[in-house]
Amino acid sequence: MMFLAFALAASVPVPAETPAASAAYAAASGAASELGITADGSRASEAAPPTAPSGEGASASAAPNPAAAAELSPGAALPSPSSDASPPSESPTSNASPSMPVPPSGDLLLYMNSARMEQGSKAYTAARPLAVKAGVSYGSLRSLAERLGFSVAYVPAKKETVVRKAGLEARFTNKSKYYTASGIRTLMKGAAYTDKGVFMVPLTSITAALQIPYTVDQRSHTITLKQAAEPAASFTVQAGDIIAGETRVQYKARASSPSNLQIVQEKWEGRQEVFAEPGIYPVTYQVQDTAGRWSKPYTLSITVTSPNIPPVAMFSTDKKEYRMGEPVVIADESTDEENAITDRQWTGKQAAYFRPGPVTVSLTVTDKHGAAAAFSQEILITDETLYAEDEFNRLFTPVGSNFPIDGTSVKNMELLPFTYDTEPYTLFRSTGPESIREEGVLYQDVIDGPARILLHHKNTTGPKLKIYMLASNPNPRPATLFIESSGMAGPTPYGEIAGQMSLQRYFASIASGSAARELVLAPGETRLLFQEIGQNALSQGDIVTFQGEVASDSAVKYTSLVVKADRDPLTALPSLPFLDPNQSIVRGTFADSTRIFDYAPVVGTTPARIYLSDNNADPFQTGYDGIKGTPATNSGNYGVLYKIVLERVAPHTLLTFNPRGGLFRGSALVNGSVVTFSHLGAASATDQNSVLYRTGAGEESVEIRISPAAGSNLPFCLLLSPLPSVRS
Repeated sequence: MMFLAFALAASVPVPAETPAASAAYAAASGAASELGITADGSRASEAAPPTAPSGEGASASAAPNPAAAAELSPGAALPSPSSDASPPSESPTSNASPSMPVPPSGDLLLYMNSARMEQGSKAYTAARPLAVKAGVSYGSLRSLAERLGFSVAYVPAKKETVVRKAGLEARFTNKSKYYTASGIRTLMKGAAYTDKGVFMVPLTSITAALQIPYTVDQRSHTITLKQAAEPAASFTVQAGDIIAGETRVQYKARASSPSNLQIVQEKWEGRQEVFAEPGIYPVTYQVQDTAGRWSKPYTLSITVTSPNIPPVAMFSTDKKEYRMGEPVVIADESTDEENAITDRQWTGKQAAYFRPGPVTVSLTVTDKHGAAAAFSQEILITDETLYAEDEFNRLFTPVGSNFPIDGTSVKNMELLPFTYDTEPYTLFRSTGPESIREEGVLYQDVIDGPARILLHHKNTTGPKLKIYMLASNPNPRPATLFIESSGMAGPTPYGEIAGQMSLQRYFASIASGSAARELVLAPGETRLLFQEIGQNALSQGDIVTFQGEVASDSAVKYTSLVVKADRDPLTALPSLPFLDPNQSIVRGTFADSTRIFDYAPVVGTTPARIYLSDNNADPFQTGYDGIKGTPATNSGNYGVLYKIVLERVAPHTLLTFNPRGGLFRGSALVNGSVVTFSHLGAASATDQNSVLYRTGAGEESVEIRISPAAGSNLPFCLLLSPLPSVRS
């Protein structure tokens, strides 16, 4: 005798379970396992719990059709379980319209080894009895599905029987061990078959595919398929604010019947087209089906706000008259009832003015509703001068902001002798091929000790790609990696922005220590390193940049690679080709990639400069290509970290950044604070200065950490100059 507990576990889905199906089937599984009864009522020693498939269908449910009752033949009296009434043929012959179900009412009760079914105090006879075949319980798909309100149709072109209701869809094929529910193919415990023209399917494949909960009663030898009885109602209103006395509320009602019954009546409570006063209003919706069942009330609380009051634009100045070059202090005093000003636009506002005469300053503010207000005020600039424009810029330009200079004058500044020591950080520079045209290994080498990783690549293949960094342990003992810093930027179409943001995050992680963690590799193990690199896919034209540092207690093989976004980099690695740079863009391994300039004499009393990445006083690194074994030159010294330590900087000294090669977006770490700056326009960039730091009234030690930004032009200078005296 076959075990019912095994028969009820008749399908094993390939995908993960949905929460709704999982809950229902877990309950049923528990019942079957606990009862452990067989088809003839005897106890089973063990049971395999059924599982449920995932996914929801997208098709609409069919309307009920009483003509479909021919197969089920309701009777006035309940037949005995041994009834052998001859069922009609269930052979699929129609290729046009589907068979439509009788509107059912209530749960469906099945008897083991019998064609008897009960529903709503009436008896029905299935086309074939429940049967056990090779340890699996089978039932008539059409009999069960239509009794529970599903439509059943045969598709000759695909030789499939399709069952649908309320967004669910399942497809079964004769002699196949698989069914498809909402596009997901799932394995059954047994193949579907035809018995005397009746299509038989494993019982729990039917319940799993159609998401029908069930229970088993060991005393009566019955199985109950649960049927949702009442209809469901819900509604939504339009997005956005609902304003008292203004907004016409748009209600979008939804109603459905799990039994495919027609919705014949609806009821609203609290509904208003326009709410006259602000407040919170509960609105309730219910529907009724043709069986007289009402849905549970569905209630939304609608928040009605007061009509918007526009913002008020206002500002004040600390004075009405200013000398030329005198700082103008403007206080924004704009207000909004909801504190929701989203935009401020100034005209005529400057930190100082350098021409005499009246000046009109205007402010326009806009709130989140789009309401705007404006305010203007006139101030007078006298013909007296407090600071010349250059003096003012040096004293008051904010850190990270730019002011204009004569770029040719930089060459006349004293050049501090750049002599440096190094720290043993080995640079792993993966920047070639910069433009990626195929999947493959971008760069690979073995490094022992501290390493700095620099990646800068662009997707030019078309399909979405992901770039990864891997670490492999080639040693017979575990290897420990100590991640020290991390700066990931992109994907973005703008290489200079990616380079700047990568450095900004890199320096921020150094300052905060937020990236610090350990990673242990077992002998022969390969793992993802810096997982943030592969987090987002690159579309066509996108660029990513990464700079970070990791140290190891033994030799580690580092690999940068690129694969299509849907591929696993670890499984793809053995089959990937090594890519050739094919460009002048460099890749390679470079030793001693931290350069330390420690300068003890006093600086800042006269204008001076430090010239970096010029391949003269600061020569380009030489190394090798770890894949090709050929020499390599780190043109531009990208990835090199400069630690500039000025031990004695005079009081009231200005330290600035000046690009010498054109466009530059960069970042630096100055005395522990991250400073980000931008110089746009290749022609004018050399005539701009970015403020990095100002010393105070006493002599100070200043440390600047800076690295050439990927995507920017080189070389660059750090400038030191005395500040003008402060006047009142």
